[in-house]
Formats: sequence, C-alpha cells, structure tokens
Amino acid sequence: MSEIVFTRTDARLGEFAVRPLDPDADAELLHGWVTHPKATFWMMRDADVARVREEYRAITRHPHHDAFVGLVNGRPSFLAERYDPAHVELAGLYDAADGDVGMHFLCAPSDTPVHGFTLAVITTVMEMLFADPAVQRVVVEPDVRNTAVHALNAAVGFDVVGPVEKPEKTALLSFCGRDRFLATTRGVSA
Repeated sequence: MSEIVFTRTDARLGEFAVRPLDPDADAELLHGWVTHPKATFWMMRDADVARVREEYRAITRHPHHDAFVGLVNGRPSFLAERYDPAHVELAGLYDAADGDVGMHFLCAPSDTPVHGFTLAVITTVMEMLFADPAVQRVVVEPDVRNTAVHALNAAVGFDVVGPVEKPEKTALLSFCGRDRFLATTRGVSA
C-alpha cells in the first residue's frame, strides 16, 4: 500500500495518518463510503464500484487534484481531497490567491459514532494542508444545505464569504487562513 504522507496524534482518539489514494485498490472501500446515505452531499449515492474507480482515477491523474485515504489507528476511516481551486471546483468563480488550496473530506460511515471524531478528521486534514509552507489559505465550497459541515468548518476557523452558484449545487464559499486555523484550534490538536 502507499506510504504515509502525514501523521497526527490526537490525545483522545489516537494516531491519524494519511496516505495517497489508490483508485484500483481502494475503489470497493470508497464505494461503501460515497454511496452511504450520510454521504448525500458527496453526490455519488447511485455510483457503482466501476464509476467510483473511474472518478478517483481521474482525480489521481489530474495535475491540480489529489485524493487521500485517512487511517485512524491503522484503520481506513476517512477520505480527503486536495485541489487547486483556481483550476478545479471554483475556477472562475472567485478571486483565487497565491497559496490557496481547496479541500473536501468525508468520514467513513460508522454504526458506533465517536464524539469529536469528525472534528479530529477535519483538523487532521487542515494540518496536513498547512504542513505545506506554500499553503496560506484553505478554500471550501460545501453545499449550502450541509449545515453539519458548516458547523465543523466554523469550528476550525473558516469564515463564510457567501453563496456561489456551481453547476451541481449552490455552494457556501468559505476561507480559512493559516493564522486563523492555528488560533481557532489551539488546544484541539495534540
């Protein structure tokens, strides 16, 4: 399997690690995640395994888009995507700045939810992104109806800019700078 590209220890939940996604090896796993009822906003609920594989092959081939599988204590537990919003997702829809990076994340479905898990996941993804010194600001564009993710975004320091019309949804454009993230999450990371 791919090598680990980022790790973070959460004092309560353990070891979080991130590795590049392998579209062929990970397709079945991801299929169960992206088609789950809780993944409605991922917009792949009706996808079969072949479509999931092809979507992630396209992402891994794209020069401005990457995908990762997150492990918690060695177990695959979340999906993360990193993209250049000037070229992917938001091209032409906002004033891109040097140092901007886009982000998506999805937690694996669980029959036994753990309090604080999703916050630990988004914190891990944000720390991974900001580990690159070139990244100055994370840009997100969740569906305006996804109130759960809006609350998580606020919890790690995102400021809402406002709605943006995309072909597939009305998105809530939000930004989080490095300093704001660090100030907001002080004490969350361990």
